[in-house]
Order: sequence, then C-alpha cells, then structure tokens
Amino acid sequence: MLSISHLFMRIYMSRNYGIGHRDIYIAGKAFLKQSFKNKDIGATSFGDLAQRWSRFSRYIKYHTENGIGRLERITRESVIEYGKYLADKVDAEEISAGYAQNLVSAINSVMKTMPTDWKSVGPVRDCHLPKRSNVRTEIPGSMDRLAYENARAVLRQSGDPTGEALIGLARELGLRSKEASLLDVRKSLAEAERTGAVTVTLGTKGGRLREIPMTTAKQMEALRDASAAQGNRRSLMPTEATWKTWREGGLRSIRETMQQHTGGGLHDLRAAYACERYKALTGHDAPVIAGGIVDRTADLAARQQIARELGHGRIDVVSSYIGGRS
Repeated sequence: MLSISHLFMRIYMSRNYGIGHRDIYIAGKAFLKQSFKNKDIGATSFGDLAQRWSRFSRYIKYHTENGIGRLERITRESVIEYGKYLADKVDAEEISAGYAQNLVSAINSVMKTMPTDWKSVGPVRDCHLPKRSNVRTEIPGSMDRLAYENARAVLRQSGDPTGEALIGLARELGLRSKEASLLDVRKSLAEAERTGAVTVTLGTKGGRLREIPMTTAKQMEALRDASAAQGNRRSLMPTEATWKTWREGGLRSIRETMQQHTGGGLHDLRAAYACERYKALTGHDAPVIAGGIVDRTADLAARQQIARELGHGRIDVVSSYIGGRS
C-alpha cells in the first residue's frame, strides 16, 4: 500500500497533476468538475469558470513562447502576462475592464482547485487592469499636463516618435488607440485644414464613422506632429505589423509608459479629452473634477456632443469618462 507521501509524489510526477490528459483545457476542467461534485462550486460558477478557462487555455497555447502544454508549467508570471494581454484589449476598448478582471480571477479560481500552493494574481495590482466602474470617480491622470508631457518626452527621448504622436492624437482628439494607429494622419491633417474637422473611419467601434471638430490649436499641433511621425507610411502603425502584433508589442510599451507617468493607460487619454470638452461646452469643470453638476441642461447637451465625438451611441457611457449625472 502506498504511503501518502508516495501517493503525492506520483501525482506530481505525472502529467497535469495526475489527470494525465494532454490537453490542459480538459485537465483543468476535470479539476473544476471535481470541485462541482464536492459542492465547492455551483453549476453556474462551473459553467462560467470552464468558459473562461477555455479562453486562457487557447491563449497560453498560441500566444506564449513554445506554448504551455502542461498545468505544472503555468506560473504567476504567465497569468500576469495574460492579464497584460487583456489590458491591451481593454485599452483598445475591445473588452470591458470588468470582463477582463473576471477572466483573470477565473484563472485564480481554477488553479486553486489543483494540488498546488497557488498565490492569486491581482487583476489591478499585478496586471495593471483598470478598475471596473461605469461611473468615473477619479480625475484622469493625463489631465495633469506636466505628467502627460513627461510621458511624451520619455517616448521622444527613447526614439519612439510614433508613440509620442499616438498619445497626442488620443489626448487632443479623443481617438481610441486602434483609431489613432490606423489613421492616415497626412490625409486627416489636410482635411482638418480644409474643413475644420477630421473624419474617423478605420478602427471605430461597430464600423461607425464619425467627425471630430477641430476646436483648439493643440489639436492641429497633434495632427502635424503625427503626420511627420507617419512619414511615407499609410498610417502610424508600422507597415510590417498586424493589429495584433502592434497591440501586444509597441502599443503595450506606449501604454506602460503612460501608466508610469500619469497612472492611466491610453483609454485615460480619452477621458481627459472628454473632461476638457465638457468644460469648453458648458463653461464648468466635469462632474468628476467639480464633484457635481452645475447646470443639468448644459450637462445633458454636452454629454450628447461628447458621446458623438468619442464614437458612442449612448450618453450613459460618457459617465465613465467625465463622472455621473447624480
């Protein structure tokens, strides 16, 4: 008869903590099933965790060097890297911060069902995911022009004019990172000089084109800087890059530089744009800065305009940029 120590030794020496199956999704799901049978989790939790584990399994198989094919090789570092990959998607507004946090938390839950001393990964603390909130309660870090300019200077000094140009477009025109990356800035600059507005067509949410009015000198300056950085390329994104490689490479580096200096990523730049537009349209600071609404009629009109400029179909989304209406 095997002793307990020998039994555990055999478990650790076998593939996927004793499950034996070569597929880590199926192996991880087997541990979840056992937790369900033990009534440690309910049917809904089992379904949600299995779905989120499936997504993580695909990620580590295809997005990590040489692919991770065994549960024993999953480390906190590999989950943190997954969280950063999700943070890239959040910044590009491809998924919400809340959903991204749920995805990371699910990996912690699944890993804790296995015979390992798993130390949880913090979605915000370790992966730098934004806090989940439908109503902004913190002033955008890039409202601090000095901190924002410091981030630009770092990118400039590190030989990254594309990064400097991209954050300028996000800050001054309120563009999403994908919109700024795919924008043919030379054409947009010519359009702005001719019509006083820029039409955004590529990288928009739902393929909805929109028009952004040029109302400040800083906007034209950002377009001129970005046009120079673009050079002969078709857009700011490097010619040899795909959106996926750019988002997970150069764009991530730009976002991390922003976080170091302003405390917020690229999405935070859009929030700063929205707050400044709110003041220009109403004559009052945004609710997140002022602590409330001064003129509710002007507030509603401003939210409708800002929603259009940011590319959102509903004004309630604007609360995540400038603060709520209550």
